[in-house]
Amino acid sequence: MKNTRFLLSRSAAFIASAILSHTSVVYAQNHSHTDIEEITIKAHPLHEKGLSQSIEVLRDQELSDALESNLGDTLAKQPGIRSASFGAAVGRPIIHGLGGPRVKTTEDQIDSLDVSVTSTDHVVTVEPFIADQITVLKGASTLLYGSGAIGGVVDTETGRIPTQLNEKPASGRAEIRFGGNGDSEAGAFRLDGNAGSNFAWHLDAFNKDADDYDIPGFAESAELRALEEAEEAEGGEGEEEEEVFGTVEGSRFDLSGYSAGGSWVGDQGHFGVSISESEGIYGLVGGHHEEEEEEHEEEEEHEEEEEEIGTLDFEQTRFDLSAGLINPFSGVSAIDFRLGVNDYQHVEIEGNGEIGTRFDNEAWEARLHLKHEEIAGFSGVLGLQLGDREFSAIGEEAFVPPAETDTVGVYWVGERDFNAFSIELGARFENKDTQATANSNLPSRDFDTASASLGFVIPSSEAMTWGVLLDYAERAPSIEELYSNGPHLATQTFEIGNVNLSEESSTNISVSWAYEADAFDAHITAYRNDFSDFIFQSATGEIEDDFPVFIYQQSDADFTGLDLELGVHLAEIGNGDLDLRFSFDTVTAELSDGKNLPRIPADRLGLDLIWSNELWRTKLSYADVSSQNDTAPLELRTEGYHDISLKVEREFKLSGTQLTAYLHGKNLSDEEQRAHTSFVKDFVAAPGRRIEVGLKLDF
Repeated sequence: MKNTRFLLSRSAAFIASAILSHTSVVYAQNHSHTDIEEITIKAHPLHEKGLSQSIEVLRDQELSDALESNLGDTLAKQPGIRSASFGAAVGRPIIHGLGGPRVKTTEDQIDSLDVSVTSTDHVVTVEPFIADQITVLKGASTLLYGSGAIGGVVDTETGRIPTQLNEKPASGRAEIRFGGNGDSEAGAFRLDGNAGSNFAWHLDAFNKDADDYDIPGFAESAELRALEEAEEAEGGEGEEEEEVFGTVEGSRFDLSGYSAGGSWVGDQGHFGVSISESEGIYGLVGGHHEEEEEEHEEEEEHEEEEEEIGTLDFEQTRFDLSAGLINPFSGVSAIDFRLGVNDYQHVEIEGNGEIGTRFDNEAWEARLHLKHEEIAGFSGVLGLQLGDREFSAIGEEAFVPPAETDTVGVYWVGERDFNAFSIELGARFENKDTQATANSNLPSRDFDTASASLGFVIPSSEAMTWGVLLDYAERAPSIEELYSNGPHLATQTFEIGNVNLSEESSTNISVSWAYEADAFDAHITAYRNDFSDFIFQSATGEIEDDFPVFIYQQSDADFTGLDLELGVHLAEIGNGDLDLRFSFDTVTAELSDGKNLPRIPADRLGLDLIWSNELWRTKLSYADVSSQNDTAPLELRTEGYHDISLKVEREFKLSGTQLTAYLHGKNLSDEEQRAHTSFVKDFVAAPGRRIEVGLKLDF
């Protein structure tokens, strides 16, 4: 692994040097292919003058290129971001090696309020197909979003509650796509318009479904099959199982949803509401059907495979409210209030059709922002955040008891400009009360956490900016970390919580360099994150219910990494622009005793070659993902892989509307791909070669 990282680092330096050298030539030739676009980042109130924090934004063309069937996979190819994928339907983002309860997923700045944190097989209910923009705050974002954002935030802007009047009486967009691998289909539309002089409305809907997808090899990894063969040889008994080849059983899904919203919008502010519904059913890949297969191994061979794979059936109703006032009184430029209320349920259905476990989650979150004018030279935001979550799981896989969590947080973030730089400051204090509501033997826990940050934004020139961020953040343990006690089939472990856990804390330093020009752009971030009392699962060496026992413990840990993105305009060819983009990311994570933490992403290098003119666009992408040999106890290594994709688009402009037809080939080399960040990576490979066709309409 060290040799691989060295070679990749040298490759990154070589390519960066070549690009920088070529850029001077391009500049001398006056090749200007695009204007620098100003992007509004609603996920952070200090977006107007640049941030010291590393941020990734997907919108318009980039978002369209990246769209996958779940949020995690949509973001997984961005530097510093991966997905804890669980088949095609489920994927939760991982940022700089951190995921689960350390990364917060939000919809219009309010928590997704689902149960995706509880288990890796639970869907994130935020839908990327209807997103206007997805913003990723890479690094601790506890000041604005609470202790559950110690690793970062993924905010999806939907526009479901309009905050301004539409320029046209009605506008919208729609998209349909079809894929050959798994016979996938997806469609989505949104409409935005005005009714009267002060009322704005919004509608959207989506549906996507697919059958089990194909893979180029065995469902189980070579490492797992070798381990099983060795154990079988050592034991000297047991029948040889027929291994699944060419298909991931249970990877099918059928998901849909819709939303309606409206706002009164005036010169002094807005008031609006929206309601959304989503539902779906998808297969539980990996270990969920193992026990079921054992119980039915003597049944008739002609029994349908569909009856052997468990499924998860969920539904959600969400209500959102947004209100804002502009210049309500002296010294305050704006007041914004956001409220989200969510009712989520799902049942996990065994292969024989019986309900195994039922999950219920009733939750709400409210945020109040007060933007103030300069005080002691600092303009900023004073905020209050409240939240409540009532969670219950009943059934065979209820490894977490019913529990309730109440959260109260107050925070301030501000900035001040000086002649040569600007300063960003912030602090937050939070109280989190957690109690197991159905088990009086489990103690209630009350946590007080504090976070603070200091950032510098230093413009060296009109095109070049340095960012330095120092932050300290604390996180309270989740209910899963405190109270778990039982077999968890999604992770193939027997999990035991620890009611004596204390708050974990992190001290982070990151340095960013950004260069933005017509012919060349670059974004580089290096970071070091030192954790005290880091909460992790430790193997005890015991076996319970045929699963290895893991208990939550605490230790110090260090995360070190680098994200790099470079882009250069190469030439003008055939009345179009030829551009090259290069990316590289790496992260290492170790406990204080030198042991590796599990599911840490492998090094990755990416290249994109893009040619476009007014009507055509072609994007050829290549990624080299290294093997991950730095494994935790009981974790298997993961082979590296190459990924090649090609997307070709053609635009048709028709009297005020724009129609785009595209052909997108993914994993064109049909190579076996496994993400080391996935709990089921040794049972489930990523899809093989996929060819998608689609149409997009903007009007």
